[in-house]
Amino acid sequence: MAILEVRGVNKRFGGLQALGDVNLSVEEGSVHAIIGPNGAGKSTLLNCLVGKLNPDSGSVNFDGQSVLGRSPHEINQMGISRVFQTPEIFGDLTVIENMLIPCYARRDGAFKLNPLTSMRKGGEMQTKAEAMLDDVNMLDKLHMQASSMSRGDKRRLEMAMCLVQEPRLLLLDEPTAGMARADTNNTIDLLKEIHAKRDITMAIIEHDMHVVFSLAQRITVLAQGTPLVEDTPENIKGHPKVKEAYLGETAE
Repeated sequence: MAILEVRGVNKRFGGLQALGDVNLSVEEGSVHAIIGPNGAGKSTLLNCLVGKLNPDSGSVNFDGQSVLGRSPHEINQMGISRVFQTPEIFGDLTVIENMLIPCYARRDGAFKLNPLTSMRKGGEMQTKAEAMLDDVNMLDKLHMQASSMSRGDKRRLEMAMCLVQEPRLLLLDEPTAGMARADTNNTIDLLKEIHAKRDITMAIIEHDMHVVFSLAQRITVLAQGTPLVEDTPENIKGHPKVKEAYLGETAE
């Protein structure tokens, strides 16, 4: 059963056709990768899914409900969380303070203008935040200032901030961008663990084919704003057009 259904989505920016009649189905509980070269429309599509852009035509439904016309925080409350290309955390706050913000946002329905002023350390929200940090092996960094951490740990914190909101769909925009190979592999392992433990649906935009083939169960390839092919990783890897255009003859 598809939890995310994109049908006939088009988006233009002036004379540029960024998305052309895009159809996409993401099955509940799956890991679905969306790949393609720069300018293929991946980020535009992602922004249509989270309310940052409205398509010119077409539909985007999550669990049978349209996301179009809703604000990003309303879409988040529906059960969709996004991991950004550059980790979106509060660098001047501690790890636990970063975690408390989405905890209270999930409970109260939106981020407050000054959320920390209404937070109370201890109690149910702190217990929930600490439990999630323990799940991602960051409990020892509870009081560390977020800006002082490595990129890999910042990504791990951002994922924890998303997961503590108990989403049904996690959208990941190049989650290993700018990472060394060791941090990339650690992130792959974390995502595998999250998926196995929570059976959460994931849609991943990623350029690193090592990440894609390590995680994805289905892959959609975009070319010039239109899906070129959708298939299993094994078939995508061997597809002549995909190999030539995106992966290269030596892709493994």
